[in-house]
Amino acid sequence: MFRTFVNAWKIADLRKKIIFTAIIILIYRIGSALPVPFVDVQMDGYGIFGEESANTFVTYLSMMTGNAFNYGTLFALSITPYINASIIIQLLTVAIPALQKLSKEGEEGRKKMNRITRYSAIALALLQSVAYFFYIRSQGLLIGEYAVGWEILRAVAVILCYTAGSAMVMWLGERINEKGIGNGISIILFAGIVARMPTTIYTLYQYMDKGGAYYALVPIAAVALIGMIFFIVWMDNAERRIPIQYAKRVVGRKMYGGQNTHMPIKVNMCGVLPVIFASSILSIIPTIAMFAPGTEGSFWYKLSQVWLGQTHWVYGTIYFLFIIFFAYFYAAIQYNPIEMADNLRKNSGSIPGIRPGNPTSTYIQKILNRITLIGALLLSVVAMFPIIYSQIAGLIKEDGMNLAIGGTSIIIMVGVALETQKQLESQMMMRHYKGFLD
Repeated sequence: MFRTFVNAWKIADLRKKIIFTAIIILIYRIGSALPVPFVDVQMDGYGIFGEESANTFVTYLSMMTGNAFNYGTLFALSITPYINASIIIQLLTVAIPALQKLSKEGEEGRKKMNRITRYSAIALALLQSVAYFFYIRSQGLLIGEYAVGWEILRAVAVILCYTAGSAMVMWLGERINEKGIGNGISIILFAGIVARMPTTIYTLYQYMDKGGAYYALVPIAAVALIGMIFFIVWMDNAERRIPIQYAKRVVGRKMYGGQNTHMPIKVNMCGVLPVIFASSILSIIPTIAMFAPGTEGSFWYKLSQVWLGQTHWVYGTIYFLFIIFFAYFYAAIQYNPIEMADNLRKNSGSIPGIRPGNPTSTYIQKILNRITLIGALLLSVVAMFPIIYSQIAGLIKEDGMNLAIGGTSIIIMVGVALETQKQLESQMMMRHYKGFLD
């Protein structure tokens, strides 16, 4: 990866794109630290949500925004409304025939789909900004007391700032796509997660400072996190290759086909989405409990504060099952074995030993089911490691040890880094860069 970056830096055109991308990331990080008018959050404290927000959806949002969500800065919502809108539109494309037809209209259809996604993202950002404002007000973090009319104007100003901040982050991501190295939204997300790394290192240092068993627990955790990075790289590159053979056909005086190739299916075909879906749904109830905690000992209190806490076995079991479910759900949306079999038949291709048509689609479906299960299990290992390790540490030390960085963060960081590397390699290939081709 570093060699690819060095080789790309030697090309003047790519060097400009890398510098432009770095400037955009710097602007994003500055916006993540800019305060919003009428909002007063102490940056040296625990932020808006404090320590009680652990294991809730707030933890997920803080991770995705580089902790800006916890401190109420201009880019507090960051890219999350756009990600949610993209997922919603992608799911609706399967359910709504008009959107499905639009997605198949080539470049023009893709532009219209992107426009719909952007408008949906702004609408979601507005809704989230309203809920965010009312929570900030309930915590007494607004500056000053005004008459009713001025109170309304203050609310509008704060809500519009957060909505505009989310739109600005979306625009920054698009600028990276146009003038930078590409993959803009993912790079913005990567920058937010990396910004929390100093906090993670400091947390591990605090555990080391306690002494005792932590002298062994902290190094084991650090080595395990590094090992997870190598594991995710291997998982991202792993694929199942289905052999394909094309029949020979004569067109005029030329002969086409006759070659043997393969259809690659990635083991981790769904990426991090199953983990995001599972953690988001499981965080809904603990997040609601932040506003309505309930009385101690009640069923609601046990469900939200105990059973769905990340250190409880109930949470781990449901989390694991949800990852498996959403992996199959997303794979069913992304891959259509019948359509894949029809495309092979139309191009005079076939799988050796399998008849075209329905037998081919059945064979592909069987392989997809197996690969999806393997990929979901591998994702579960990464996603649940911090939970399992925290429970083991809790058995050794009474106060336990919660890892500040989760499996979702590591999967996103490594995935974006690998995708960015592929982007640079493809751009260098287009320029026939001799140093890379050698």
